Amino acid sequence: MNNDIKFLKETLRLAKKGLGWTNPNPMVGAVIVKNGRVIGQGFHRKVGLAHAEAEALNTATENPKGATMYVSLEPCAIFGRTPPCTDTIIKSGIEKVVCASLDPNQKIHGKGIVKLKKAGIETSVGILEQDVRKLNEAFFTFHEKKRPFVAIKFATSLDGKMATKTGDSKWITNEKARRFARGLRAGYQGLVIGINTVLADNPNLGAGLKGRKNPIRIILDPKLQIPLNADVLRDTNVMIATTAKANQQKRKKLESKSFTILTFNEEHITIPKLLSALREKEIISILVEGGGETLGNFIDAKTIDKVYTFQAPVIIGGRKAACIGGKGVETVKKAIRLKNITLKKFDDNLLITGYPE
Repeated sequence: MNNDIKFLKETLRLAKKGLGWTNPNPMVGAVIVKNGRVIGQGFHRKVGLAHAEAEALNTATENPKGATMYVSLEPCAIFGRTPPCTDTIIKSGIEKVVCASLDPNQKIHGKGIVKLKKAGIETSVGILEQDVRKLNEAFFTFHEKKRPFVAIKFATSLDGKMATKTGDSKWITNEKARRFARGLRAGYQGLVIGINTVLADNPNLGAGLKGRKNPIRIILDPKLQIPLNADVLRDTNVMIATTAKANQQKRKKLESKSFTILTFNEEHITIPKLLSALREKEIISILVEGGGETLGNFIDAKTIDKVYTFQAPVIIGGRKAACIGGKGVETVKKAIRLKNITLKKFDDNLLITGYPE
């Protein structure tokens, strides 16, 4: 058992290397062990490339016949962008497969293990399952709740402001906190902001880290007010959610530039329908950054799975620029409370991360 845990932890370490690149697939790592020695290892590097199991077999330094394969997630048994991993494992002569968790995708769930067993390969499932769920929380949510994993991120003063009464917000948090916040973007497939944030701040919305993948920028823009020269439109990795009442000439201009337009028939873009549309596009996770009304709408819809909130030791005052808009709740008892809290300091700034109860 101790060796199983040791090698499965190594698969998790390897899996993390695929952060941001494997969407809509999960992050997966694999290790092949023979006579107590690691003879091969791999991880899923990018969607469309070899899965972790195939990469581990390709790097094996000796014949894997009779060896044990450790893998963080159940090997797939279906044809997708790549051939079934189960077939590759069976052909290799692997004697035993130890995986931390079944795949939550119902097209695969349990089928990979059944296929391996039928081929005479010993299997073990369930060690470090919670660790895998944590690593791939977006992937599990996408398949279990049938919608993207939703995280929200915001930064405030001590009195809950994200800007002054004139709209000035640069900068409430310090450089270390902002650098970390930009890096969070790389872990999410989509990044959501409202049109007011685009008009007020003209943000770039990049991950800001070399070697990290920038998320798809998703702009909520019911009337298509977005300027064609906005920094967020620097390339075509953009989705613009709008309504049927938006300016048709503006729509044609945006479509001619190859931006993806999601059109909703309602006067307002509702969060459930937005998430449904993103699911159809195989967007498994989004990070919602603002502004206040957009954050509030997600909270009102009760569709948040994770919260990142940065606080700086600054008091701004005034009645305007409250951090979170929307309808809110009537009583404190109905307020969203967070569990599994973690704290991280950036000099005098604090990041609180948690999950709604």
